[in-house]
Amino acid sequence: MRIAQAASDRFARRTRHALIAFAVLWLGACNEPDGVRTYSAKEYPEALSAWRVVLVQGNTLALGKDVLPYDLATPLFTDHAHKLRTVWLPTGTRAQASASDVFEFPVGTVVSKTFYYPKDVHARRVLLTEDNGSDFASSGLNLDRVRLIETRLLVRQPDGWDALPYVWDDDQREAHLSLVGDAFSLPTRDGEFTYVVPTRNECASCHASDHTSGELHPIGLAARHLDKVYEHYADGTAPQLETWIARGVLNEKPPNTRPNAVWHAGATDDLEHRARSYLDINCGHCHNPHGAADTSGLFLDRYTSPSRALGLCKPPIAAGRGSGGHAYAIVPGSSASSILVFRMAATDPAIMMPELGRTTVHDAGVALVARWIDAQPVVDCALAAPS
Repeated sequence: MRIAQAASDRFARRTRHALIAFAVLWLGACNEPDGVRTYSAKEYPEALSAWRVVLVQGNTLALGKDVLPYDLATPLFTDHAHKLRTVWLPTGTRAQASASDVFEFPVGTVVSKTFYYPKDVHARRVLLTEDNGSDFASSGLNLDRVRLIETRLLVRQPDGWDALPYVWDDDQREAHLSLVGDAFSLPTRDGEFTYVVPTRNECASCHASDHTSGELHPIGLAARHLDKVYEHYADGTAPQLETWIARGVLNEKPPNTRPNAVWHAGATDDLEHRARSYLDINCGHCHNPHGAADTSGLFLDRYTSPSRALGLCKPPIAAGRGSGGHAYAIVPGSSASSILVFRMAATDPAIMMPELGRTTVHDAGVALVARWIDAQPVVDCALAAPS
């Protein structure tokens, strides 16, 4: 039902905004596009290209003037979608660095994240792959090789951050504001799955990392996620945070910050650091002492020390189907007995974790966390003292 309604809404939206989209596309075709434009909360444009953050130029999704691409050491899993991340700051402004928290960005900042899939151009299928090394070059995304799904904007207004989901049309020339979300049935080599674009309120449920204030914040724009080499700048490969400082985007590099690990197999970081980094970005924005899941008492952010708060021999606050019949969040030495792995491997909306942002299972991520748990010294949780 949601897919059918979404398809109907997309058709109506394309019809309603056809003239606007044509005008914006015509402007975006210039060889030297204007700079990024910003809008108040009362005048958000229907067409993504009106922001000039990312623009379709020929068969390329190109970056707007002074828009800086970036990526994360370990990214958030979203149904295997690849992501083109960018940040733009008003001229003459800089973000203020923090050793542990998300950087403080000035009013007018626009953060974008475009979700897309590599595609099999012959079979019209999307490819579910972890490898995104050849997707993006300094000139942009090659639209002959990828299918665009959505672009989410986080806009820093005077009263805080605002989240705006834009959904790409089937012809891949324009994305339109869709505050009520959307859904797509995407064909793959193994069948198909439903990709869900979150509503504006669902965006807030993840980005409100402080449950008390309810204020939205970026998730990945912190030193531990960004302190890495970026490979696709127009002038080559360079350390990411140092580049931000050199370009006047960031005031300084925070001292004594251990970067999060690259999560996947073959990375050089140790198993625990890779697993903790994966849990930090995928779970820690809710499961932290101030997040939306604070009442669970299960904290999976990078700064929680190994203890009952991290889930070691921790019984759930509320049992039920979500526990899968298991007694503890993490049973050291036994991933098969751990609620955490059970919920990560579930697809039932009433059981799975994270609750939003996926309809499929990240098998490789589940396997990483399971290996970390299995590698821990075996503990009989029934005899373990609280810590």
